[in-house]
Amino acid sequence: RVQLVESGGGSVQAGGSLRLSCAAYGDASSSHCVVWFRHTPWNEREGVAAIDIGGHDTYYTDSVRGRFTISQDNAKNTVYLQMNDLKSEESAMYYCAARDGGCFQWDRSERFPYWGQGTQVTVSS
Repeated sequence: RVQLVESGGGSVQAGGSLRLSCAAYGDASSSHCVVWFRHTPWNEREGVAAIDIGGHDTYYTDSVRGRFTISQDNAKNTVYLQMNDLKSEESAMYYCAARDGGCFQWDRSERFPYWGQGTQVTVSS
């Protein structure tokens, strides 16, 4: 079983930056996919970015490409999401999720069995 713990959320003004962290504990396979999802106040869940831990490939939804960067630190079993030039509409609860295997259909939340508790990001305009 894998436990995920997010941190790094907070409040920033539009145009600001935050870095989210997702620390993994437990028995994770050497090849797995970690995704950052966000759940908006109007109940939409969107896949934001994903990283294939085994292959190091990264994936982004179009709206964040060029502004967000997902990365990993294997020594710390942690995945990061660096978010730059944040927009007010990106205020949401951000969750990291993980599954064994690669990142095929990474934006399908129902395919991920392991979830963190979430961290709130609030962007004021």
